[in-house]
Amino acid sequence: RVTKEVDSTSKEAKSFLKQQEKWQAAAPASLPTGSGVKRPSGMSSLLGKLGNKKQKMSTLEKSKLDWENFKEEEGIVEELAIHNRGKDGYIERKAFLERVDHRQFEIERDLRLSRMKP
Repeated sequence: RVTKEVDSTSKEAKSFLKQQEKWQAAAPASLPTGSGVKRPSGMSSLLGKLGNKKQKMSTLEKSKLDWENFKEEEGIVEELAIHNRGKDGYIERKAFLERVDHRQFEIERDLRLSRMKP
């Protein structure tokens, strides 16, 4: 089972809510009628309304969601994973540059130390 969090204003969330409404409309409601129904009132009702504020999606979250959707639609998830693992991948290039920088630092350090000793 896979769970996925999406913004309540996204297309995916709206389609899910429509499906839920269809299912609820198909099933008869078994709510008691008349005086048996309690209406929320007082402080708890007011706090409940305040707590239901919609959380805004940040630009980064929206971009990440859009990128994930694009990868799924185009079917390039596996291809990207294979490419990033290989020699031409971003992570591999960053690791290579870090190793080169570290080696250069060691060479310069050894050179400085050799000049200091008479």
